[in-house]
Amino acid sequence: MEPVLKRRGRRTRLGYGAGAVTAALALTLTAVGQASAADVNNARNAGFESGLSDWTCSANSGTTVASPAHGGSAALKATPAGQDNARCSQTVKVKPNSSYSLSAWVQGGYTYLGVTGTGTTDVSTWTPDAPSWKQLSTSFTTGASTTSVTVYTHGWYGQAAYFADDVSVFGPDGGGGGGTDPGPTVPAAPAGLSVTGTTSSSASLSWNAVSGATGYSVYRDGTKVTAVTGTSATVTGLAASTSYSFQVTATNAAGESPKSGAVTARTAGTGGGGGGGSVPKHAVTGYWQNFNNGAAVQRISDVSAQYDIIAVSFADATGTPGAVTFNLDSAGLNGYTVDQFKADIKAKQAAGKKVIISVGGEKGTISVNDSASATNFANSVWSLMQTYGFDGVDIDLENGLNPTYMSQALHALSAKAGPNMVLTMAPQTIDMQSTSGSYFQTALNVKDILTVVNMQYYNSGAMLGCDGKVYSQGTVDFLTALACIQLEGGLAPSQVGLGLPASTRAAGGGYVAPSVVNNALDCLTKAVNCGSFKPSRTYPDLRGAMTWSTNWDATAGNAWSNAVGAKVHALP
Repeated sequence: MEPVLKRRGRRTRLGYGAGAVTAALALTLTAVGQASAADVNNARNAGFESGLSDWTCSANSGTTVASPAHGGSAALKATPAGQDNARCSQTVKVKPNSSYSLSAWVQGGYTYLGVTGTGTTDVSTWTPDAPSWKQLSTSFTTGASTTSVTVYTHGWYGQAAYFADDVSVFGPDGGGGGGTDPGPTVPAAPAGLSVTGTTSSSASLSWNAVSGATGYSVYRDGTKVTAVTGTSATVTGLAASTSYSFQVTATNAAGESPKSGAVTARTAGTGGGGGGGSVPKHAVTGYWQNFNNGAAVQRISDVSAQYDIIAVSFADATGTPGAVTFNLDSAGLNGYTVDQFKADIKAKQAAGKKVIISVGGEKGTISVNDSASATNFANSVWSLMQTYGFDGVDIDLENGLNPTYMSQALHALSAKAGPNMVLTMAPQTIDMQSTSGSYFQTALNVKDILTVVNMQYYNSGAMLGCDGKVYSQGTVDFLTALACIQLEGGLAPSQVGLGLPASTRAAGGGYVAPSVVNNALDCLTKAVNCGSFKPSRTYPDLRGAMTWSTNWDATAGNAWSNAVGAKVHALP
């Protein structure tokens, strides 16, 4: 029997892989390096041999059990219930400006391991259901004034209990603290600066708190424009459709920190935010496969006319951090040449369609984690747009995304490409559960140039809707209640689309009949054909829908695009 092919297979040495990341957190795993002889495990009661001593679990969700235990005679068992994800945490003392490796052994339901309060970049990692013990590992670096961090585990809503054991925060001994207070020192530069929103005349910013800071100064293009005591500010008096560079410093009685990394904000035009130029008010997006994984092999010219945006999948990483390239799989596509590919793109554009390059996919590991890699990303995507005639870019990073520097990269790309650039995103459901998530933050940061977010409503399991209830994939309620989170979380209705697989073979789970997609579109735009969830208001400007993929759609006779395309294009 032919195996089920899941989300966006990527080329491997054996061909194109077919596994899908299920409800992944946005993260990048870092290999744990060789520790020095002086390093220790700074976690207390790391094996839960003393019950829950030194640990705090939300909603009384945690207990200790004798079996299963990875090491020793006990392990943590934590059970999610209702709206509680069974978070168990410990405050761990660390040394400033130091590197630590974080690990734990886990088993059972969805399990997450992470750390907050690092003073640099907080990290996390996760695993879906683990029937046997599995080690989760990541690493972090502390800030200049960081003396403690919070290490945590948690499960996921509606999922099974998880077990954790042998937690390790391995690195320099954080000790017991204390000593003589030397008085205030100049604070560290703020981290996490991001653009949280723009209008035609303002830009809103936020950043991470800095230990010891009593205030913050905001700089626009190198000039101080305001001072605040909190970790957010709105800069007004800006010109429409203009890009500005912002930095922030932290201040206290001892002085002012160095400036943070810069972020770019582009104000909206006088007609409102969002990018995409002449993309239709209601649009259908389809991913075109630059590989053969058993679906119909297509040329761009073969893609159904129902698709308004065609996302070419995928760009490839290069040896330069942040940079991407594109290599047409001519052999796998039956001799499709680069010249034919370029000509087909032009023909689609002449017919009013947009063709963009998609970055990422299930196994795409493009890292944009600093200003240099952000510049490399923007320059390389712009080069591809010029070489092939692409209208823009799709961000489909399923293995980690830094909102500060990806936002910087996309604004830099927009400054090169202009206001007609098409910018789409395809986050997984887990990435859009909260505005605090890195993908959601990125979408809000680039709202001024964003065309549409087509969240993947598949390969997900159960997720929370905007009403706080848990919904399972494969239902109209799953589509409408999760779309509501984005619609009420800061994105414009015109920036929200519903992403679904074109057939049962296109994804490992979450396929719904086109009629269910159409019911969800009706529910969100007209408040009819809803399930048990009914949104508090309608969103007639909803952008439309997306599918993986045009190839799987063609394999099924274009049944998805014929039905959903007709519905989308008939929306008011």
